[in-house]
Amino acid sequence: MRPGQSPVKQLADARGLEVFQPDTLRDASTQARIAAARPEFLVVAAYGLLLPPPVLDAAPGGALNIHASLLPRWRGAAPIQRALLAGDQETGITIMRMDAGLDTGPMLMQERIAISPEDDAQTLHDKLALLGARMIVAALGDAAAGHAHAAPQPAAGVTYARKIDKREADIDWRRPAAEIERQVRALRPAPGAVARRGGESLKLWRAQIRAAHGVAGTVLAAGDEGVLVACGEQALLVTELQRAGGKRLAAAEFLRGCAIAPGERLQ
Repeated sequence: MRPGQSPVKQLADARGLEVFQPDTLRDASTQARIAAARPEFLVVAAYGLLLPPPVLDAAPGGALNIHASLLPRWRGAAPIQRALLAGDQETGITIMRMDAGLDTGPMLMQERIAISPEDDAQTLHDKLALLGARMIVAALGDAAAGHAHAAPQPAAGVTYARKIDKREADIDWRRPAAEIERQVRALRPAPGAVARRGGESLKLWRAQIRAAHGVAGTVLAAGDEGVLVACGEQALLVTELQRAGGKRLAAAEFLRGCAIAPGERLQ
């Protein structure tokens, strides 16, 4: 499947603006083309790779990164998912001037937002995208006016948000229900948290914690409200599921086409 155009490219095309999409920034000709544009600043968002020194040095104002965490917490590729998995109560946007390290540069601006108990990776991304868009405009204005102040990141509190591995989608029912519920939200919309029923994979898209107990992985009840599964601590009421190759369905509709009985064990 070919990747679709990003909203940035769509807007640029609509306004007749050139879009340069190199496969790598390490090629000398690519670096020369960036330098030839004589940028005052570079703006980076969700790029996921380190910028080589010739690119970092291409703009006198530096490369400003819109990073979706409260640095130095969650440096790296997946700060939104890691914040949700860890049960963080808040996150935010940091506008930082990039250096040769991984999200280690000095900070120009930082704002916090609360993480709602209902937030998943998509809703939190969307909130942070709006915040980041507002903040980068303000940061560029300050920098252009000579009012920007870059403060080094604190040495304490550094954590790394490594890329989500597909193996992290697998649910371990021996874990507390609160941790599994966070896993479901952190991996929604992609790649989705996965349970196994016999040889079949089930993606669990929505779930709620319940004060029930049983052997971990055992289905305690199944009905219109959802499928109640015992965890290492408490239980999880799964309210939206998907079979491999099927559609995401509310539990009541799912159970009409795929009966799950109390006493069954999920893995």
